[in-house]
Amino acid sequence: MENLRDVFRKLQIDYSPSKEDLLMAYMEEILELNQHINLTAITDREEFIKKHYIDSLLCVDSNEFKSAKTIIDVGTGGGFPGIPLAIAFPEKKFILIDSLNKRIKIINDLCAKLGIRNVEAIHGRAEELARRKDMRECFDLCVSRAVANMSTLSEYCLPFVKRGGAFIAYKGPDCGEEVAAAAKAIKVLGGKIAREESPSLEGLPFEHKLIFIIKENNTGSKYPRKAGTPSKEPIS
Repeated sequence: MENLRDVFRKLQIDYSPSKEDLLMAYMEEILELNQHINLTAITDREEFIKKHYIDSLLCVDSNEFKSAKTIIDVGTGGGFPGIPLAIAFPEKKFILIDSLNKRIKIINDLCAKLGIRNVEAIHGRAEELARRKDMRECFDLCVSRAVANMSTLSEYCLPFVKRGGAFIAYKGPDCGEEVAAAAKAIKVLGGKIAREESPSLEGLPFEHKLIFIIKENNTGSKYPRKAGTPSKEPIS
């Protein structure tokens, strides 16, 4: 398995032992807590590094990520991709949201314990948080590995992104039809599909494709619709 120093070098991320120590400490804490609350199905450490850390970092070479100063991770779960990105790029500000308060409390507690100072985790549903004045269309970039239909996920995510910003969705390798079917919804929400990428690390393929969506126009005040509606009745 790749060690983290090599991963940082290959992805052209500034490496420091303190970053590696933080990543390893966060992993150990998550695996320990995972015995009491479901945070990850991945308990093998090499798989954890590959599927949670390396996978999360594969967007960092994009101009959309490089230019972003404020980033929101929607449906963060155990903190992915937000925490690995935040540790690797301490100069950027990250907001992580999830609908399960237990996960949010764990993330905030671990960030305080480990000294990760550029992360704030907030409990709530995306449909409700995206209507807060201090969160709506306030972010340069949204990232999400949440498991949701692309049309639904876009309604969760694009209202957080400011005009001129971007949304990067981590989707499965066979997402082509799903993404194409979501094109109308993405346009309605003010976005435009820019491209799809299947990243790899010196020939090592990964499970996710990255879907890049540019926010061209403001999201209409109708969206997001009330909690539960985007998943039950995706825009089509």
